[in-house]
Parts: sequence; structure tokens; C-alpha cells
Amino acid sequence: MSFFVIYIILGGVAGVLAGLLGIGGGLVIVPMLTFTFTSQGVAHEHILHMALGTSLASILFTSISSVIAHGKRDAVLWPVVLSITPGILIGTFAGAWIASMLSTNFLKGFFGVFLIYVATQMVMGIKPKPSRNVPGKMLMGSIGSIIGVFSSLLGIGGGTLSVPFLLWCNTAIHKAIGTAAAIGFPIAVAGALGYTINGYGVPGLPTYSFGYIHLTALGGIVIASICTAPYGARLAHSLPVDKLKKTFAVLLYFVGARMIWSIF
Repeated sequence: MSFFVIYIILGGVAGVLAGLLGIGGGLVIVPMLTFTFTSQGVAHEHILHMALGTSLASILFTSISSVIAHGKRDAVLWPVVLSITPGILIGTFAGAWIASMLSTNFLKGFFGVFLIYVATQMVMGIKPKPSRNVPGKMLMGSIGSIIGVFSSLLGIGGGTLSVPFLLWCNTAIHKAIGTAAAIGFPIAVAGALGYTINGYGVPGLPTYSFGYIHLTALGGIVIASICTAPYGARLAHSLPVDKLKKTFAVLLYFVGARMIWSIF
């Protein structure tokens, strides 16, 4: 029961972040699930794979709630979502297959370094040149594949990649966040399917596992995140998002360093 409470708290935080920053909450869910699964005694070789798969499965629900909230404010660029989705599906499914062949320690280091990179990007707040626009369908498909692979390897909804990309293309911040939330849905679909298939029949997985998805953790996260994602979306349209990103970056630095340190 105590672990289920932790899952609910995680889901609440993830939901707010999904609506507020369009990141799907995976940046918080994956490291926290890693620490929680370790405390539960989950086999070391499965910890990161379970955390990644469960995170992506939870984003299925978080993204829907977040997109509905952003859609009511006309903040989702649906042509961009449709053009990038084919590449997203291919890349994310491939990323789940690649992750299944990598060790937990490698994935921990990879995720930790990525968190530090994202935090630095948030702190620097680099602004795009005014001449850039969203590319055509062919290039968007390729970009989607890249975002999909990394999202699957990191268990995130892709917002940490798609939001900066859309801002680089001079998309307004609120529309970039809303569109990134929508892009998180196909990422979650392909990622959850990929981790389920690649984890099916693997020996040593904990009770209540469906492939590399921990169903108990998923339930707790989903219950809370669906409730809090609309609240995060409202905050995104009323608070200074740039300042919030820099505050969130401090948390990312800490968690990223902790992930890397845990390898040793």
C-alpha cells in the first residue's frame, strides 16, 4: 500500500508537468520508478526496462487528458501532429526493441546524461532565429523517427525534444506545449506496445507485470495524472513558463546526477 501511495504521488506530479510543460511527466516518472522498484527488490537487470515501459504506458492516459485541456484553448497544431506521427510510431517502436538489448546501467547513464542536457537547455533558454518555420512532411517524418527513438529509450512523451524543436521553428510557446502533448500519444502507443512485446515471457519480472509494464504502478500513476493534467494546462496559460522551466531544471540536475551516481 505504501508503494501504491508513492505511485499516486508520482502520477499527480507527472500530470501537472504534462499539462504545464508538455513533457508527459516521464522525466520524473522514470527516475522515481527506478528508485521505487529498487526499494521493492525488483531484479536489477529489469529495473530500468520496467520503469521505461511503465512510464510510456502512463503517458497514454496523461497525454489524452492534457490534449483535451490544451485543445479547448486551441493550442494544438493538428497538421504538425499528423505529419510527424508516422515517423514517431516507427522510431518509438524501434527504440523499445533497442532498449530491450541494453543493460540497466547503460540506460541509467544514458538517462542521467540526458536529464543534465535538458536542464542545461532550459537554463540557457536559447531563442530561435525568426526565419525558421515548421518543415514539410518528409522532413517531419524523419524528425519524428529521431524523437521516437530517443523517447522510447528514455521513457518520455517526447516533449523535451518536440517542444524545443517547435520553439526552434518559431511556434508560440503555448502552442508548442499543447502540440507536444498531442505528439506524446503516438509515442506512448508505440512505446507501450514495444515494451510489452519485448518484455513478454522474460523470466524474473515482478508480480502484476505485463511485459515490461508494471500494472500496479501504472494504475496509481494514471489515477492521479488524469486528475492533475488539466490543472497543469491551466497553469501553462497563466504562469511564466520560462521561469518555471528554469526552476524545473534544478530538479533535473539533481535527479540526473543521482541516476549517474547510482551506477557506481
